[in-house]
Amino acid sequence: MIFTVGDIAVIVIYFAISLGVGMLVSRRASGSLVNYFLSGRSAPWWLVGTGMVATTFAADTPLWVAGVVATHGISGNWLWWSAAAGGTLTVFFFARLWRRAGVLTDLEFIELRYGGPNASFLRGFKAIYFGVLMNCVVLGWVNLAMLKIMRVIFPEVEHPELLVVGVAVLTLGYVTVSGLWGVMVADAFQFVVALGGCILLAVFALQHPTIVEAGGLAAALPPGMLDFLPDFSALSSSETSVTGGEAAGGSDAAGGESIGLARIAQTAFFAYLLIQWWASWYPGNEPGGGGYIAQRIMSAKDERNGVLATLWFVVAHYCVRSWPWIVAGLAAVVIYPQIAADKREESFVYLIRDVLPSPLGGLLVAAFLGAYMSTLSTHLNWGSSYVVNDCYRRFLRKERPDQSQEANDKHYVMVSRLTTVVLAVVSLAISFTVLTSIADAWNFLLSITGGMGFILILRWYWWRVNAAAELASMVAPLAVIIAFAVIPYFWPEIQIPGAPENLYVIVPVSILITLAIMYATQPESAERLRIFYDRVRPVGPGWRSVSGESRSGLGRLFLGWLAATALVYSMLFGVGSVIFARYEQAAILAAIALLSVAVVHFVLRREFRDEA
Repeated sequence: MIFTVGDIAVIVIYFAISLGVGMLVSRRASGSLVNYFLSGRSAPWWLVGTGMVATTFAADTPLWVAGVVATHGISGNWLWWSAAAGGTLTVFFFARLWRRAGVLTDLEFIELRYGGPNASFLRGFKAIYFGVLMNCVVLGWVNLAMLKIMRVIFPEVEHPELLVVGVAVLTLGYVTVSGLWGVMVADAFQFVVALGGCILLAVFALQHPTIVEAGGLAAALPPGMLDFLPDFSALSSSETSVTGGEAAGGSDAAGGESIGLARIAQTAFFAYLLIQWWASWYPGNEPGGGGYIAQRIMSAKDERNGVLATLWFVVAHYCVRSWPWIVAGLAAVVIYPQIAADKREESFVYLIRDVLPSPLGGLLVAAFLGAYMSTLSTHLNWGSSYVVNDCYRRFLRKERPDQSQEANDKHYVMVSRLTTVVLAVVSLAISFTVLTSIADAWNFLLSITGGMGFILILRWYWWRVNAAAELASMVAPLAVIIAFAVIPYFWPEIQIPGAPENLYVIVPVSILITLAIMYATQPESAERLRIFYDRVRPVGPGWRSVSGESRSGLGRLFLGWLAATALVYSMLFGVGSVIFARYEQAAILAAIALLSVAVVHFVLRREFRDEA
């Protein structure tokens, strides 16, 4: 890609603003860990929610979507659209409870919900397991995606790894100084740049001569590629059926004479739609809204802002940012028919190189840098909060009574900044030496946490869940995966399912193991359960034996959840219907969306009124 003065100027301005906003709010991060990791619990809903969206808008996401639509068509996005029900579940069932819990991290919640040595061990174990190991794997594939982008945009650079390291260092510059305030303010700016850049890319891609001469995108592609729902009917000669873990399909790798379509297998589709969204742990879509989503909710100024932030996040995550990626990915299929199936993700970057005039090319490069930096900054801040608050501060260096609170807090903030740097270095090392495939890492994460979500959801609404059960929910999926690896050596005739179909086995087996261990161990003490109930006040019958009452409202929450889920899908497909000129369908979906908005408004108004 040849950069003009205008392109370079746009990129320089972007970096200056990103670093500048971080430095401007750096004072707010000083003084305490609450300021550093939770922005003093004073952030407004629009900033909190936009930060959530920006974080999940990683550099790898548009590339992955481009690969999905080239392989499976638009309906292939159900691999992640299926998780919308989990996001809306967090809005109604967990957002208020997280803000009400008053903890610094979602791992500190463990010792609010459970007591004794099991709770202490679980908190420390999860701090390292998720804050370091899992977090660095996720950051590893984010870095890997950025490396792929750098290789395409700067083919003349012999060591593009150095470019990725350079951007990571700049990100560290404002993350370590400004804490979550700087991260969220920079995220909001970066999201606007990234989304605006992707919209411009889609518009310019549709004006490419190849698409215009074909009569438009719909005329240039097979009809099946534009279907919103997967088709499980008999396949044509140009189609194949693949599982969710395969990367088949796309165009003819040799000559690109035809555009093939690989449909998602029915078993894979329902594994995502019915199981994955509530059973597996995944950053940004944790069952029960944990991880950095919980961190952002707890940074909101009150419960209302926490709920509205999560609702805005879910709507923007699925309905606002999806279509620019999808349209650009479809356009790339038409413009680059010669690209092999396993290289389809890179076609999104080729569009930036080939269809955008200066300085818009520089804007799109800045957009990808923004997507990368927003994800990197959040994961570093969130991972550091686990390591420092839930391991170092809890077990290694507790607050010293001979020092002032200010001196203790100053020490912990300093350690947090050092930890952030260490996590960045480790994640970069994993990217360049261990990971080779983003899809493989993603499938591994969903498999090794299969069944964990059952307990992460249930622990809020049923008193009997204990620390041993939550620990078992982490270990059980790993045991099943190890069994999958060992079985073929002894019984080669047994077919081991791949991802995501392996969830049909991993999840029920993990749940059974978890329940068995839960009932084989003692429940939490009555005193601990009462403390938790009095602070969090969950509704429903699950705490009646502790509180002597069953707080009503569970049915209303279910109604809100169903309406919000309908809202997300009707808006998502309504926008797509307008893009592809399906106006009658768009009108029906608009009516469903309006009705859903009315129900969501009714439920939220009643919820906030009842707690007033």
